[in-house]
This record gives sequence, structure tokens and C-alpha cells, in this order.
Amino acid sequence: MDVLTEGVELSHADLALLAELARGVTVDRVGRRLDISGRTVRRRLRGICDRIGVATAIEAVAWAARRQLI
Repeated sequence: MDVLTEGVELSHADLALLAELARGVTVDRVGRRLDISGRTVRRRLRGICDRIGVATAIEAVAWAARRQLI
């Protein structure tokens, strides 16, 4: 199931990734926790940023937090 906010659809996996980053977990450690490579985490994060219209991971985390998604 995906979450639709302001015309932007984020999966629960996307939100889990953002939540881990919000806790201060490094990208490589997020990858290990989600059983994917750090490079895949970065690529997914870039896709999330593009979909929600922000430039950085920090902005993506803030965007999700302001909407109480994480």
C-alpha cells in the first residue's frame, strides 16, 4: 500500500527509508538494515527527492516529517 500526499505517492518502503535517515542512521547502515546496498539506498533516495520536488535527503526527511508521515 502506498501513501498519497499532495499528489505524491510514496511507498511504505520509501517512508521506512526516510524514517531511518531521520533517526540519524547512515545511508550504508540503512542499506544493511533493509538488505540492500548503500548505492541502492542513494538511488531510491534520489527518486524520492525527485518525486516530492526537493534537492536533498535532509529536505526529503523534513518534508515527510512535516506531513507526519514519519
